[in-house]
Amino acid sequence: MAQTTDNAAIAETLKALEITSENAGTSTGLQTSNSGKLITSVSPVDGKNIASVTQTTPEEYEQVVQTAAEAFKVWRVMPAPQRGEVVRQFNEELRRLKEPLGKLVSYEMGKSYQEGLGEVQEMIDICDFAVGLSRQLHGLTMHSERPGHRMYEQYHPLGIVGIISAFNFPVAVWSWNTALAWVCGDVCIWKPSEKTPLTGIACQKIAARVFANNNLPEGISCLINGDYTVGELMTKDERVPLVSATGSTRMGKQVAQTVGARLGKSLLELGGNNAIIVTPDSDLKMTVIGAVFGAVGTAGQRCTSTRRLIIHESIYDKVKNAIVDAYGQLRIGNPLDENNHVGPVIDKNAVKNYQNALTKVVEEGGKILVEGGVLEGEGYESGCYVKPAIAEAENHYEIVQHETFAPVLYLMKYSGEVENAIELQNGVRQGLSSAIMTNNLREAERFLSVAGSDCGIANVNIGTSGAEIGGAFGGEKETGGGRESGSDAWKVYMRRQTNTINYTTELPLAQGIKFDL
Repeated sequence: MAQTTDNAAIAETLKALEITSENAGTSTGLQTSNSGKLITSVSPVDGKNIASVTQTTPEEYEQVVQTAAEAFKVWRVMPAPQRGEVVRQFNEELRRLKEPLGKLVSYEMGKSYQEGLGEVQEMIDICDFAVGLSRQLHGLTMHSERPGHRMYEQYHPLGIVGIISAFNFPVAVWSWNTALAWVCGDVCIWKPSEKTPLTGIACQKIAARVFANNNLPEGISCLINGDYTVGELMTKDERVPLVSATGSTRMGKQVAQTVGARLGKSLLELGGNNAIIVTPDSDLKMTVIGAVFGAVGTAGQRCTSTRRLIIHESIYDKVKNAIVDAYGQLRIGNPLDENNHVGPVIDKNAVKNYQNALTKVVEEGGKILVEGGVLEGEGYESGCYVKPAIAEAENHYEIVQHETFAPVLYLMKYSGEVENAIELQNGVRQGLSSAIMTNNLREAERFLSVAGSDCGIANVNIGTSGAEIGGAFGGEKETGGGRESGSDAWKVYMRRQTNTINYTTELPLAQGIKFDL
């Protein structure tokens, strides 16, 4: 049954998540404060005001940090498997509230209801991963060159982790960080995007209940709200050893400089400019599905969205025509209606960026294959619904080199061997996700080799978009180099320590040095 945005359904969703018309934007758990000015969340789905959240003041931030620092002293000494048990309980609450939370994600951000549910599923999956991880925070043992000595390496909790997340995945990215940080023994302070503050309120309320039910102190899960000035309070704060920031490359550079100036650590997940290489040995049906979903899913607002399609000249027209035909079947409209493929972009500023991109590509010599435009009339009152567009372009165009956070796909040709396509794929400043469509083993292996894709994610016969829990998510170059979620990404949330134990009655020195007294 299709979901709609009728007032009663939205009211029921907000009630289930304990969201009121005005919400305290600063929280250390069950304790909240609300002295700051109001931020109103406006849905791109229908242009309606959903609810308001108070912005965190500097005084409130100071109280949050002090509370978090005290909570860390308690949380860090709890055995990691016990911390994992708390995360498991949080996971149970996410499972219970999956439907309303997924609906809120969809309504506040504009992605499809299925994608909203999928994002909450990512939260559930990373919690499952973290629970197992809580029993596997392994160090290692080494052999000493000194007789009667033992060496080993261990990981300790780091402290306060600051998390700055983006609007496009308003809950998943937070959970990737918190679930791992919590089992690692860290406490977290989260600043969600000011464009999607209500999903942050909902998640914080869920976490607060779980920590309180376990008789744990305030401050393990904290929430602050506001614009970049509130984020700067964390990036400049020496009491926050790690800041994890997701967003634009421009924002990431500012975070890196500020945190780096105090020799703190930053985990950066920034822009993508992702390409799919389509070789003569590709499967056309798979290519179309992967490319179209990659380009228009979340209205082109994923960091892993497909921006460029690099097609061999021998099959260029065939692939182009198939993609254009597929675009003709797309249904644009209310994302809570499961019959629609594409919802709105986040706001009218995003609409302007989309329009500017289409103007710019033509000015640089590109050709529009599928016309863009802003939709008007019944169902499009928010002014945030745009038509997914396709343009023929060259890789060196300035607009192609730039990440446009909107459903604009650039098609380009390559000739000769796959190496030429790889050169185009790598010929941008970003390095997040990449893919190749081929049934040729040599081409696939070349793409995955040291001389292949320079991205943090390189896929064969699947698209660029989406991240699977278990693998480390992140990219190189101007994407920032950070890794979240799976594999050994947990290590960034901990401090590493090398230990040497002498169990003899003598003190031999390393490298055979003599120091007799």
